[in-house]
Amino acid sequence: MFCFQRASGAEFRSQSPLFRLEEFCHGLLAVLLLAALPLFAAQPLVVCTSGNCTVTISGSGPAAGRLRVNAQGPVTFEGGVGSTLAYTVQVTVPKRNAAVAARELAGSPIHLERRGEWTVLAAPATAAGAAVTIKAPRLSGLEISTTDGPVQVSHIAGDARLTAVSGDIRAGQVDGTLHCTTGAGRISVQDVRGDAVLESSGGDIAVTAAGRGVRAETGAGGIHIGSAGGAVTAVTTGGEIVIGKAGGSVTVRNIAGPVQVGSASGVHCELASGGVRLANVAGPLRVSTARGSIMASFLGSHAGDSFLSTGNGDITVTIPSNLKVTIQAQDNMADTLKRILSDFPGIAVRREGTRVVAQGAVNGGGPLLQLSAMGGTIFIKRGK
Repeated sequence: MFCFQRASGAEFRSQSPLFRLEEFCHGLLAVLLLAALPLFAAQPLVVCTSGNCTVTISGSGPAAGRLRVNAQGPVTFEGGVGSTLAYTVQVTVPKRNAAVAARELAGSPIHLERRGEWTVLAAPATAAGAAVTIKAPRLSGLEISTTDGPVQVSHIAGDARLTAVSGDIRAGQVDGTLHCTTGAGRISVQDVRGDAVLESSGGDIAVTAAGRGVRAETGAGGIHIGSAGGAVTAVTTGGEIVIGKAGGSVTVRNIAGPVQVGSASGVHCELASGGVRLANVAGPLRVSTARGSIMASFLGSHAGDSFLSTGNGDITVTIPSNLKVTIQAQDNMADTLKRILSDFPGIAVRREGTRVVAQGAVNGGGPLLQLSAMGGTIFIKRGK
Protein backbone atom coordinates (compact mmCIF):
# COMPACT_ATOMS: atom_id res chain seq x y z
CA MET A 1 0.00 0.00 0.00
CA PHE A 2 1.31 3.45 -0.91
CA CYS A 3 0.32 6.44 1.24
CA PHE A 4 2.67 9.20 0.16
CA GLN A 5 6.29 10.01 -0.45
CA ARG A 6 7.77 11.66 2.59
CA ALA A 7 9.27 15.13 2.15
CA SER A 8 12.67 15.81 3.62
CA GLY A 9 14.23 18.36 5.98
CA ALA A 10 12.57 21.66 6.70
CA GLU A 11 10.13 21.18 3.80
CA PHE A 12 8.57 18.19 5.56
CA ARG A 13 8.48 19.85 8.99
CA SER A 14 6.70 22.90 7.57
CA GLN A 15 3.88 20.84 6.03
CA SER A 16 1.73 19.99 9.03
CA PRO A 17 -1.05 18.26 6.96
CA LEU A 18 1.59 15.98 5.47
CA PHE A 19 2.94 15.29 8.96
CA ARG A 20 -0.56 14.30 10.11
CA LEU A 21 -0.94 12.08 7.07
CA GLU A 22 2.30 10.29 7.91
CA GLU A 23 1.06 9.71 11.46
CA PHE A 24 -2.15 8.27 10.04
CA CYS A 25 -0.21 5.89 7.79
CA HIS A 26 1.94 4.71 10.68
CA GLY A 27 -1.22 3.92 12.63
CA LEU A 28 -2.77 2.20 9.61
CA LEU A 29 0.37 0.12 9.17
CA ALA A 30 0.11 -1.04 12.77
CA VAL A 31 -3.52 -2.05 12.19
CA LEU A 32 -2.59 -4.03 9.08
CA LEU A 33 0.20 -5.79 10.93
CA LEU A 34 -2.21 -6.73 13.70
CA ALA A 35 -4.75 -7.93 11.17
CA ALA A 36 -2.16 -10.38 9.84
CA LEU A 37 -1.77 -12.06 13.24
CA PRO A 38 -3.30 -15.48 13.97
CA LEU A 39 -6.98 -15.36 14.81
CA PHE A 40 -6.46 -16.77 18.33
CA ALA A 41 -4.26 -13.81 19.33
CA ALA A 42 -5.94 -10.99 21.21
CA GLN A 43 -5.62 -7.61 19.52
CA PRO A 44 -3.56 -5.12 21.54
CA LEU A 45 -4.59 -1.51 22.02
CA VAL A 46 -1.91 1.01 20.97
CA VAL A 47 -1.98 4.53 22.43
CA CYS A 48 0.77 6.98 21.44
CA THR A 49 1.70 10.25 23.15
CA SER A 50 4.86 12.38 23.31
CA GLY A 51 6.96 10.12 21.15
CA ASN A 52 6.17 6.90 23.05
CA CYS A 53 3.48 4.28 22.62
CA THR A 54 1.82 2.10 25.23
CA VAL A 55 0.72 -1.27 23.91
CA THR A 56 -1.94 -2.92 26.10
CA ILE A 57 -3.61 -6.31 26.03
CA SER A 58 -6.28 -7.32 28.55
CA GLY A 59 -8.30 -10.40 29.41
CA SER A 60 -10.07 -12.30 32.16
CA GLY A 61 -10.94 -15.79 33.29
CA PRO A 62 -12.19 -17.86 36.21
CA ALA A 63 -10.02 -17.87 39.33
CA ALA A 64 -9.12 -20.89 41.44
CA GLY A 65 -8.32 -20.61 45.14
CA ARG A 66 -4.62 -20.07 44.46
CA LEU A 67 -2.73 -18.10 41.81
CA ARG A 68 0.77 -18.54 40.42
CA VAL A 69 2.23 -15.79 38.21
CA ASN A 70 5.36 -16.07 36.05
CA ALA A 71 6.53 -12.79 34.53
CA GLN A 72 9.53 -10.96 33.12
CA GLY A 73 8.62 -7.45 34.19
CA PRO A 74 6.83 -5.47 36.92
CA VAL A 75 3.82 -7.17 38.55
CA THR A 76 1.01 -5.44 40.47
CA PHE A 77 -1.63 -7.56 42.21
CA GLU A 78 -4.80 -6.61 44.10
CA GLY A 79 -6.93 -9.24 45.79
CA GLY A 80 -10.50 -9.23 47.01
CA VAL A 81 -11.80 -7.62 43.80
CA GLY A 82 -14.69 -9.03 41.76
CA SER A 83 -15.53 -12.66 41.06
CA THR A 84 -13.15 -13.35 38.16
CA LEU A 85 -9.46 -12.90 37.50
CA ALA A 86 -8.73 -9.89 35.28
CA TYR A 87 -5.33 -9.02 33.86
CA THR A 88 -3.71 -6.26 31.85
CA VAL A 89 -0.31 -6.43 30.17
CA GLN A 90 1.39 -3.21 29.06
CA VAL A 91 4.58 -2.42 27.18
CA THR A 92 5.79 1.15 26.70
CA VAL A 93 8.18 1.67 23.78
CA PRO A 94 9.34 4.45 21.45
CA LYS A 95 6.75 5.17 18.77
CA ARG A 96 8.86 3.60 16.05
CA ASN A 97 8.73 0.25 17.90
CA ALA A 98 4.98 0.20 18.57
CA ALA A 99 4.12 -2.23 15.77
CA VAL A 100 6.88 -4.61 16.86
CA ALA A 101 5.68 -4.55 20.48
CA ALA A 102 2.09 -5.15 19.35
CA ARG A 103 3.18 -8.17 17.32
CA GLU A 104 5.12 -9.54 20.31
CA LEU A 105 2.14 -9.22 22.63
CA ALA A 106 -0.38 -10.63 20.18
CA GLY A 107 1.95 -13.38 19.00
CA SER A 108 2.80 -14.45 22.55
CA PRO A 109 -0.31 -13.59 24.57
CA ILE A 110 -0.67 -14.15 28.26
CA HIS A 111 -1.20 -17.81 29.07
CA LEU A 112 -3.89 -18.65 31.63
CA GLU A 113 -4.76 -22.16 32.72
CA ARG A 114 -6.19 -24.13 35.62
CA ARG A 115 -4.04 -26.70 37.41
CA GLY A 116 -6.03 -28.24 40.24
CA GLU A 117 -6.46 -25.66 42.98
CA TRP A 118 -4.07 -23.30 41.18
CA THR A 119 -4.61 -20.82 38.37
CA VAL A 120 -1.33 -20.35 36.48
CA LEU A 121 -0.75 -17.11 34.62
CA ALA A 122 2.34 -16.75 32.40
CA ALA A 123 3.07 -13.30 30.99
CA PRO A 124 4.48 -12.95 27.48
CA ALA A 125 8.20 -12.41 26.93
CA THR A 126 8.94 -9.11 25.18
CA ALA A 127 12.17 -7.29 24.48
CA ALA A 128 10.90 -4.21 26.32
CA GLY A 129 9.61 -6.10 29.37
CA ALA A 130 5.88 -6.39 30.00
CA ALA A 131 4.21 -4.87 33.07
CA VAL A 132 1.40 -7.08 34.43
CA THR A 133 -1.54 -5.84 36.50
CA ILE A 134 -3.90 -8.41 38.05
CA LYS A 135 -7.13 -8.09 40.01
CA ALA A 136 -8.64 -11.22 41.53
CA PRO A 137 -11.14 -12.42 44.16
CA ARG A 138 -10.00 -13.46 47.62
CA LEU A 139 -7.24 -16.04 47.29
CA SER A 140 -5.93 -18.59 49.77
CA GLY A 141 -2.50 -18.54 48.13
CA LEU A 142 -0.41 -16.38 45.80
CA GLU A 143 2.98 -16.98 44.17
CA ILE A 144 4.65 -14.38 41.95
CA SER A 145 8.00 -14.82 40.24
CA THR A 146 9.55 -12.24 37.93
CA THR A 147 12.97 -11.73 36.44
CA ASP A 148 12.69 -7.95 36.54
CA GLY A 149 10.58 -6.35 39.29
CA PRO A 150 9.21 -4.46 41.06
CA VAL A 151 6.43 -6.55 42.62
CA GLN A 152 3.53 -4.94 44.49
CA VAL A 153 0.66 -6.87 46.12
CA SER A 154 -2.22 -6.10 48.47
CA HIS A 155 -5.21 -7.80 50.11
CA ILE A 156 -4.03 -11.40 50.18
CA ALA A 157 -6.38 -13.62 52.18
CA GLY A 158 -3.90 -16.51 52.45
CA ASP A 159 -0.18 -17.18 52.09
CA ALA A 160 2.06 -15.36 49.61
CA ARG A 161 5.47 -16.08 48.09
CA LEU A 162 7.03 -13.24 46.07
CA THR A 163 10.28 -13.55 44.12
CA ALA A 164 12.09 -10.93 42.04
CA VAL A 165 15.49 -11.48 40.50
CA SER A 166 15.90 -7.71 40.65
CA GLY A 167 13.62 -4.93 41.85
CA ASP A 168 11.69 -3.90 44.94
CA ILE A 169 8.93 -5.90 46.60
CA ARG A 170 6.03 -4.17 48.33
CA ALA A 171 3.31 -6.04 50.20
CA GLY A 172 0.19 -4.51 51.73
CA GLN A 173 -2.11 -6.72 53.78
CA VAL A 174 -1.32 -10.44 53.83
CA ASP A 175 -3.52 -12.55 56.10
CA GLY A 176 -1.30 -15.65 56.00
CA THR A 177 2.45 -16.20 55.91
CA LEU A 178 4.70 -14.18 53.63
CA HIS A 179 7.98 -15.13 51.95
CA CYS A 180 9.80 -12.48 49.90
CA THR A 181 13.08 -12.86 48.01
CA THR A 182 14.79 -10.27 45.82
CA GLY A 183 18.25 -10.28 44.32
CA ALA A 184 18.73 -6.52 44.46
CA GLY A 185 15.95 -4.39 45.88
CA ARG A 186 14.08 -3.15 48.90
CA ILE A 187 11.40 -5.16 50.68
CA SER A 188 8.54 -3.24 52.30
CA VAL A 189 5.71 -4.97 54.19
CA GLN A 190 2.73 -3.13 55.63
CA ASP A 191 0.76 -5.81 57.52
CA VAL A 192 1.34 -9.56 57.55
CA ARG A 193 -0.79 -11.59 59.97
CA GLY A 194 1.38 -14.73 59.91
CA ASP A 195 5.12 -15.36 59.87
CA ALA A 196 7.32 -13.36 57.49
CA VAL A 197 10.57 -14.49 55.86
CA LEU A 198 12.23 -11.64 53.96
CA GLU A 199 15.50 -11.95 52.03
CA SER A 200 17.37 -9.39 49.93
CA SER A 201 20.87 -9.61 48.52
CA GLY A 202 21.34 -5.88 48.90
CA GLY A 203 18.47 -3.63 49.98
CA ASP A 204 16.61 -2.29 52.99
CA ILE A 205 13.89 -4.35 54.66
CA ALA A 206 10.96 -2.65 56.43
CA VAL A 207 7.98 -4.22 58.21
CA THR A 208 5.28 -2.10 59.81
CA ALA A 209 3.48 -4.94 61.61
CA ALA A 210 3.67 -8.73 61.74
CA GLY A 211 1.24 -10.94 63.64
CA ARG A 212 3.82 -13.64 64.29
CA GLY A 213 7.57 -14.04 63.84
CA VAL A 214 9.86 -12.25 61.38
CA ARG A 215 13.11 -13.35 59.79
CA ALA A 216 14.79 -10.56 57.80
CA GLU A 217 18.16 -10.93 56.11
CA THR A 218 19.90 -8.58 53.69
CA GLY A 219 23.38 -8.52 52.21
CA ALA A 220 23.71 -4.76 52.72
CA GLY A 221 20.98 -2.50 54.05
CA GLY A 222 18.98 -1.45 57.06
CA ILE A 223 16.26 -3.49 58.76
CA HIS A 224 13.29 -1.77 60.42
CA ILE A 225 10.51 -3.75 62.12
CA GLY A 226 7.73 -1.82 63.85
CA SER A 227 6.15 -4.71 65.73
CA ALA A 228 6.12 -8.50 65.61
CA GLY A 229 3.94 -10.88 67.57
CA GLY A 230 6.68 -13.53 67.79
CA ALA A 231 10.43 -13.95 67.64
CA VAL A 232 12.54 -11.76 65.34
CA THR A 233 15.78 -12.58 63.54
CA ALA A 234 17.56 -9.72 61.75
CA VAL A 235 20.82 -10.16 59.82
CA THR A 236 22.75 -7.63 57.72
CA THR A 237 26.34 -7.03 56.73
CA GLY A 238 25.99 -3.28 57.15
CA GLY A 239 23.10 -1.04 58.13
CA GLU A 240 20.92 0.08 61.00
CA ILE A 241 18.67 -2.48 62.69
CA VAL A 242 15.64 -1.09 64.54
CA ILE A 243 13.01 -3.32 66.15
CA GLY A 244 10.19 -1.52 67.91
CA LYS A 245 8.46 -4.40 69.68
CA ALA A 246 8.85 -8.17 69.59
CA GLY A 247 6.53 -10.63 71.27
CA GLY A 248 9.37 -13.17 71.44
CA SER A 249 13.13 -13.12 71.59
CA VAL A 250 15.28 -11.07 69.20
CA THR A 251 18.38 -12.42 67.43
CA VAL A 252 20.58 -9.90 65.64
CA ARG A 253 23.81 -10.20 63.64
CA ASN A 254 25.40 -7.15 62.08
CA ILE A 255 28.90 -6.46 60.78
CA ALA A 256 28.70 -2.67 60.81
CA GLY A 257 25.77 -0.66 62.11
CA PRO A 258 23.81 0.24 65.25
CA VAL A 259 21.07 -1.88 66.81
CA GLN A 260 17.99 -0.67 68.69
CA VAL A 261 15.28 -2.81 70.32
CA GLY A 262 12.31 -1.16 72.01
CA SER A 263 10.78 -4.23 73.67
CA ALA A 264 11.48 -7.96 73.65
CA SER A 265 11.34 -11.07 75.80
CA GLY A 266 15.08 -11.57 75.28
CA VAL A 267 17.94 -10.47 73.02
CA HIS A 268 20.90 -12.24 71.42
CA CYS A 269 23.03 -9.71 69.56
CA GLU A 270 26.43 -10.05 67.85
CA LEU A 271 28.07 -7.02 66.21
CA ALA A 272 31.48 -6.44 64.69
CA SER A 273 30.98 -2.70 65.00
CA GLY A 274 28.10 -0.59 66.24
CA GLY A 275 26.29 0.58 69.32
CA VAL A 276 23.37 -1.23 70.97
CA ARG A 277 20.31 0.29 72.69
CA LEU A 278 17.87 -2.07 74.41
CA ALA A 279 14.74 -1.16 76.37
CA ASN A 280 12.04 -3.07 78.24
CA VAL A 281 13.78 -6.42 78.04
CA ALA A 282 12.04 -9.14 80.05
CA GLY A 283 14.38 -12.07 79.39
CA PRO A 284 18.02 -13.07 79.01
CA LEU A 285 20.48 -10.82 77.18
CA ARG A 286 23.59 -11.95 75.34
CA VAL A 287 25.06 -8.91 73.64
CA SER A 288 28.57 -8.43 72.27
CA THR A 289 30.07 -5.73 70.06
CA ALA A 290 33.70 -5.34 69.11
CA ARG A 291 33.35 -1.58 68.91
CA GLY A 292 30.47 0.45 70.30
CA SER A 293 28.59 1.30 73.48
CA ILE A 294 25.76 -0.72 75.00
CA MET A 295 22.72 0.71 76.79
CA ALA A 296 20.12 -1.64 78.29
CA SER A 297 17.12 -1.17 80.56
CA PHE A 298 15.39 -4.11 82.21
CA LEU A 299 11.79 -4.75 83.19
CA GLY A 300 10.94 -5.62 86.79
CA SER A 301 9.79 -9.02 85.57
CA HIS A 302 13.17 -9.78 83.95
CA ALA A 303 14.27 -13.39 84.30
CA GLY A 304 17.36 -15.34 83.26
CA ASP A 305 21.11 -14.72 83.24
CA SER A 306 22.54 -12.00 80.98
CA PHE A 307 25.92 -11.09 79.51
CA LEU A 308 26.92 -7.73 77.94
CA SER A 309 30.36 -7.18 76.40
CA THR A 310 32.10 -4.45 74.37
CA GLY A 311 35.65 -4.29 73.08
CA ASN A 312 35.69 -0.51 72.83
CA GLY A 313 32.87 1.51 74.39
CA ASP A 314 30.78 2.08 77.51
CA ILE A 315 28.11 -0.10 79.07
CA THR A 316 25.08 1.43 80.79
CA VAL A 317 22.46 -0.76 82.49
CA THR A 318 19.34 0.49 84.25
CA ILE A 319 17.86 -1.79 86.91
CA PRO A 320 14.33 -1.11 88.25
CA SER A 321 13.75 -0.98 92.00
CA ASN A 322 11.86 -4.31 92.07
CA LEU A 323 14.32 -6.38 90.02
CA LYS A 324 16.56 -8.83 91.84
CA VAL A 325 19.91 -9.51 90.15
CA THR A 326 23.49 -10.37 91.01
CA ILE A 327 26.11 -8.18 89.35
CA GLN A 328 29.53 -9.28 88.12
CA ALA A 329 31.33 -6.51 86.22
CA GLN A 330 34.87 -6.07 84.94
CA ASP A 331 36.80 -3.50 82.95
CA ASN A 332 39.88 -5.19 81.54
CA MET A 333 41.96 -2.09 80.74
CA ALA A 334 40.97 0.33 83.49
CA ASP A 335 43.11 3.31 84.53
CA THR A 336 40.96 4.21 87.55
CA LEU A 337 38.38 2.70 89.89
CA LYS A 338 35.87 5.11 88.37
CA ARG A 339 35.65 2.90 85.31
CA ILE A 340 32.80 1.17 87.16
CA LEU A 341 30.18 3.49 88.64
CA SER A 342 27.19 2.09 90.54
CA ASP A 343 24.09 3.61 92.15
CA PHE A 344 23.88 0.57 94.45
CA PRO A 345 26.06 0.67 97.58
CA GLY A 346 26.01 -3.11 97.89
CA ILE A 347 28.20 -3.46 94.79
CA ALA A 348 31.87 -3.34 95.83
CA VAL A 349 34.45 -2.03 93.31
CA ARG A 350 38.12 -3.06 93.51
CA ARG A 351 41.25 -3.32 91.39
CA GLU A 352 42.82 -6.61 90.29
CA GLY A 353 46.03 -5.84 88.38
CA THR A 354 45.05 -3.96 85.21
CA ARG A 355 41.40 -4.77 85.76
CA VAL A 356 38.70 -3.11 87.80
CA VAL A 357 36.02 -5.53 88.99
CA ALA A 358 32.76 -5.20 90.86
CA GLN A 359 30.22 -7.63 92.22
CA GLY A 360 27.28 -7.67 94.54
CA ALA A 361 23.57 -8.31 94.96
CA VAL A 362 20.89 -5.84 93.92
CA ASN A 363 17.56 -6.00 95.74
CA GLY A 364 18.62 -9.20 97.46
CA GLY A 365 20.22 -10.88 94.43
CA GLY A 366 18.86 -13.05 91.64
CA PRO A 367 19.80 -14.02 88.06
CA LEU A 368 23.39 -13.23 87.07
CA LEU A 369 24.16 -10.05 85.11
CA GLN A 370 27.71 -10.06 83.73
CA LEU A 371 29.24 -6.88 82.27
CA SER A 372 32.57 -6.75 80.45
CA ALA A 373 34.30 -3.70 78.95
CA MET A 374 37.75 -2.92 77.56
CA GLY A 375 38.82 0.54 78.63
CA GLY A 376 35.36 2.15 78.63
CA THR A 377 33.15 2.92 81.63
CA ILE A 378 30.46 0.68 83.13
CA PHE A 379 27.45 2.51 84.59
CA ILE A 380 25.06 0.58 86.83
CA LYS A 381 22.03 2.83 87.33
CA ARG A 382 18.95 2.60 89.50
CA GLY A 383 15.66 2.82 87.65
CA LYS A 384 12.17 3.60 88.88
